[in-house]
Amino acid sequence: MLRFVRIIARSTLTRFVKELAGHRDQRAVKSALESWFQEVRRAKWKNPAAVKASYAHASLVGADRVVFNIKGNDYRVVTAVDYGRGIVFIKWIGTHAAYDKIDAKRVKYDSETDPG
Repeated sequence: MLRFVRIIARSTLTRFVKELAGHRDQRAVKSALESWFQEVRRAKWKNPAAVKASYAHASLVGADRVVFNIKGNDYRVVTAVDYGRGIVFIKWIGTHAAYDKIDAKRVKYDSETDPG
């Protein structure tokens, strides 16, 4: 039986892409986030080393925090991963420049998300 990772929440990705309406990157970001979502959904990560094996350029920033580069590192997705339950929580998404202004270990999804 194929077990899928739960990603909380896909609507966060959809909302972020909608907020990019009219931005030259919108279509590319939408495509990159959809690819990331599908890949992560099928992941079978048991620990941070398994994440790094799948995503060599992901950054581990704490016991459960993983930062993924999106669209050639123009954007970042900060997640908290519950390896035991197979859940990836999206904590923040925004431009690389905005990422440099946050604390990835503590950020949570709210007004700190940057549409570009």
